[in-house]
Amino acid sequence: MEKAAAGVPGTVTSPEQIKARRKSEVWGWIRFVIYLGVAYLLIMHMIGLSRVSGHSMQPTLNNRDILLINKLSIYTGRPHYGDVVVIQSHKLSYELIKRVIGVEGDRIAIQDGIVYRNGQSLPELYTAGVPDDMPEVLVGKDEVFVMGDNRTPGESLDSRSSELGLVEKKEIKGYALMKLIPWSAIAKPLKGPLE
Repeated sequence: MEKAAAGVPGTVTSPEQIKARRKSEVWGWIRFVIYLGVAYLLIMHMIGLSRVSGHSMQPTLNNRDILLINKLSIYTGRPHYGDVVVIQSHKLSYELIKRVIGVEGDRIAIQDGIVYRNGQSLPELYTAGVPDDMPEVLVGKDEVFVMGDNRTPGESLDSRSSELGLVEKKEIKGYALMKLIPWSAIAKPLKGPLE
């Protein structure tokens, strides 16, 4: 005996139609879960959030600021001067947020509290404090030299320290796009003759 479709008077649905409809609904849910999984993986590998911990990036970033992170660029791009990056060094058990000062082939030195790249002083309006002098360091292949914006001695664990040293590009886990909380842009360096 044929059953009337629920809610539609005079409509008859066969067992095959009911079975086909259920099969279609199941496949619809399966597709939905697959699309959701793919979207989740893409989002997790393209963007992310990171919370600033500490004062090493002041005045640009403050403790507990939330950053929007671009993860896609680690696959498609390369570090540039002034980029604020999230680093997971194999030497440390925690992530760091620092600014790229030098890339492969650059020579970085600090004299009288001024940072020099390839013999030219950097116009850094986004920093605080006066760093200790540092002899010239050559940035090797597939490495970057990073510093915190707070240059006061002891305030930033960065490439000046043997504890971190030069950072391999593969240790960069993302690039900071902007501050979400509080909402604002991230200061970039002035354009110099090398940029």
